[in-house]
Amino acid sequence: MIPLESGLTNHEEAYQQVSHYLHEFDFALGGNWDYDHGYFDRYLDEAHQVWLRIPFEVTHGVLDGDTESTDAVVCIGTPFILKHIYNDGLDKEAQFHTYGGLIDQFQEPLDKDALVEDEWVTKAKEMLGKVEASFPR
Repeated sequence: MIPLESGLTNHEEAYQQVSHYLHEFDFALGGNWDYDHGYFDRYLDEAHQVWLRIPFEVTHGVLDGDTESTDAVVCIGTPFILKHIYNDGLDKEAQFHTYGGLIDQFQEPLDKDALVEDEWVTKAKEMLGKVEASFPR
């Protein structure tokens, strides 16, 4: 994980406005959101291993997923880059569970915080610069 300096850090705004704006740059609400925090994620490579992630904390209201009806106000955290090395193929240690297929569909990444090469740092900074340049204030 590599943190990036950003003019967006500590910016507070309605979740809907931030979400709508970031969707224009192909960011999506990451799957590990909760009622009080979350991440906007954008992959940088075709293999979906290198990600630019913009964290946020809910300061008012409650986040109810990526819906139009949320009253949440969020404060943007420090953006960062991360790289996941995924395990290709079948999980040889997987065990059959009646309902497990509904929950445990995927293997753990081989490396959740792999080394991020300089080319991806450059690409992430460029993308973040585009987002910052036209971010409504």
